Amino acid sequence: MADTQSSIALNIGSQRVSMAVFEPSKSGGLVLKAYDSEVILADPATEASRPAQIGYAIGQLTQRLKAGKAKVRYAVSGQSVFTRFVKLPPLGDDDIEQLVTFEAQQHVPFPLSEVVWDYEILESAGEKEVVIVAMKAESLDELNESVTGTGLATAEVDVAPMALYNAFRAAYPGVDEPILLIDIGAKSTDLLYIEGKRFFTRSVNRGGVSITSAISKEYGVSFADAEGHKTHGGLVALGGGHTEQLDETTAALATTIRNALGQLPSEIARTTNYYRSQQGGNAPKRIILAGGGANLPYTKEFFEEKLHLPVEFFNPVGAIAVGKGVDTDKLGREAHLMGELIGLGLRATGKSSVNIDLVPTKVQAARLAEKQKPFFIGAAAALLIGLGAWAGLTTVAASKAKEEASKMTEQKEQLTSIAGPISSEFKKQEQLVALATQFTSSEADRTFWLELIQEIQAGFASDSAWITDFDPVFNYNPLGTADDLKKSKSTVKGEFYTLGYGVSGLEGIKVEAPAPARNAPRNAAPAPEITPTANAIRLRGFWRAGEGNPKGSNLVYELIGRLRKEPLHLRFTVDQIDPKTKKVTVVDLEDSKLVPKLESAPASSDFAAPFEVVIPLSREVPIK
Repeated sequence: MADTQSSIALNIGSQRVSMAVFEPSKSGGLVLKAYDSEVILADPATEASRPAQIGYAIGQLTQRLKAGKAKVRYAVSGQSVFTRFVKLPPLGDDDIEQLVTFEAQQHVPFPLSEVVWDYEILESAGEKEVVIVAMKAESLDELNESVTGTGLATAEVDVAPMALYNAFRAAYPGVDEPILLIDIGAKSTDLLYIEGKRFFTRSVNRGGVSITSAISKEYGVSFADAEGHKTHGGLVALGGGHTEQLDETTAALATTIRNALGQLPSEIARTTNYYRSQQGGNAPKRIILAGGGANLPYTKEFFEEKLHLPVEFFNPVGAIAVGKGVDTDKLGREAHLMGELIGLGLRATGKSSVNIDLVPTKVQAARLAEKQKPFFIGAAAALLIGLGAWAGLTTVAASKAKEEASKMTEQKEQLTSIAGPISSEFKKQEQLVALATQFTSSEADRTFWLELIQEIQAGFASDSAWITDFDPVFNYNPLGTADDLKKSKSTVKGEFYTLGYGVSGLEGIKVEAPAPARNAPRNAAPAPEITPTANAIRLRGFWRAGEGNPKGSNLVYELIGRLRKEPLHLRFTVDQIDPKTKKVTVVDLEDSKLVPKLESAPASSDFAAPFEVVIPLSREVPIK
């Protein structure tokens, strides 16, 4: 099926793997020649076998579509990557590469040596903005092994939200009003806010698996059986007595699905507020649904009821032509599932708006070898020619040696005369780099606390628990002794809560500077004060006691578990150094280390009981 002009697109989801074969049309567009998909079970209990399931599904699709050993473009889920949108200071285009690297070092929560990352400069009114995408290198290499193990080769690795955006731009070229594209996958939901050529995306940890897990828990059945109930008899209950028209079994199942899906609109509202306040965007005027999680009956009506906006299903097929051998009926039913595939296909035509390429280790090595191949061939040819001519040129070379030496002396003098200006330019470059570092560090510190608060709000969203105190801490050592923990200090003064309006609780908070040396002159300048840097956050609050909270004090640990799933500004591991071997071991912090205080058995008359949680930050942040 695939020939030299065809391009293969592969979308690897948590529960569905799909493949499409495209070829260029005479008019420069894209023609769909073949399309098929395979379903895999996204049971969290079988996560260890997921690479094998993906490899098998890709192998089956490769055989059916006769893709052979073609190069494939594939997309990874938005949940698998770290995505950050960053506004850049007004510097010249020559400094963009260095500046983005600095931004990546500031925002990516891992050393850049451990990740594969790429970026794209976005069109934004009046200012430069860049989207940075990063993925752990070992995770990408593992996924790439599942692809190449079937005989396929990797051409490019895109990210699902970017591929969706490219498909939307091609299929809806005249739409300028603010759009929210909701792509409901198995394990996560990608939210894309699109305004003309501008967009923003966030991945929410809710999807079809959440619904299946709720059914499994409600009915006490296995995950596979719950998935069968959902896909064969499930629908979303609507308000206004909708379930009264259904039989008792169907109504109960529909209510369970509605309750599980009901958390998604609140996540959408929270993300919309962030997009408007922090990104300067506008509220969406229309909703477009995509993804396998939107297949349940009445999903469209559910979002219309909850979001109070018109909702329609995504149809990216309008951006392409369809070949004769494609099942158009199936294509019509599954058009809203093909956004990523069409977006990947557009990469082959050069008409995509955003071009992200996460390069696996082996692919990077192969590309480097391919680039160096002409050099090695030329070097080998030059060596053979040189060996053949060496004998004849030896005598001539000796006679010209003095002449060449004289020329080299003249060239050296010429180069010396221009060395000074070049050194001056390097110094200017260093000054620009220092300036850019100040910009990026200041911007990162400014937004860190706002984003951290939003992260904690999302994790601690519960009617049975609330936070009363948000306290940055410095000198915190989560693995230390009791005495070490006493050395950790709050960055908020104790009398903060009694201060008058307009007086900062941070005034006077300083770290003691080192004592002066014994032989220091009497008139020596005093040691500079050191601005403290917070390395942890202390949260105090209450959990509700009584029947209203059947989980009791365990609710606090459950809320911490939410934060563990997708930490952005928090860290749940710590580096432990062996004093003898100096070997560094990454240690997971247990809940007992994170919760120093938790009243688990309050009096029966108490409405709520206090708790205290201390969690390390992903990086140290100056308190200034």
